[in-house]
Amino acid sequence: MKSYLGRMKAKDDCPPRKPMPAILWSWLGSLAGIYAIGICTPLVASRMGIDGAFLLGSFGASAVLVYGAPLAEFSQPRNLVGGSLISALIGVAVATNIPSPESTAFAAAVAVSSSVLFMHLTRSMHPPGGATALIAVVGGESIRGLGYWYVLFPVACGCLILLAVALVVNNMSRNPHRHYPVYWF
Repeated sequence: MKSYLGRMKAKDDCPPRKPMPAILWSWLGSLAGIYAIGICTPLVASRMGIDGAFLLGSFGASAVLVYGAPLAEFSQPRNLVGGSLISALIGVAVATNIPSPESTAFAAAVAVSSSVLFMHLTRSMHPPGGATALIAVVGGESIRGLGYWYVLFPVACGCLILLAVALVVNNMSRNPHRHYPVYWF
């Protein structure tokens, strides 16, 4: 037991705060990305005849990664788009095949764990993907009513907006260490 608890002991100090320019670029990217989703998705939704607000919580987490840690593996386009779409697809499949309200907890667990499995297998791990899968299961009638359209709208649409803004904002800095992406595929 002592050995096990010893693994929880801190191994290092907390890293220093990021430089102020990096913080401000992260803020600007997050502001622009989420605002763009908030402006564009209602326009797309109305053209598709869909009612509702589609600013998903997982987009906030994706924004933190893509703008706050643009060089991280989880932030790359393959991970952002691939991990989100795989997770959305799995979430809808689970919500469709395990629809009983009595089994929501089980369906949620299957959706998230299967998303983790398939993101690993496809080398597209994007932590907000777990939330994307979970939202497909527990997101309420407006989300569940979309069925497989959820994969394209709002998920694909939102991810492509975040990606487009990331390509612009993350490459505006003069800092040669702040660029995006590190790799595409």
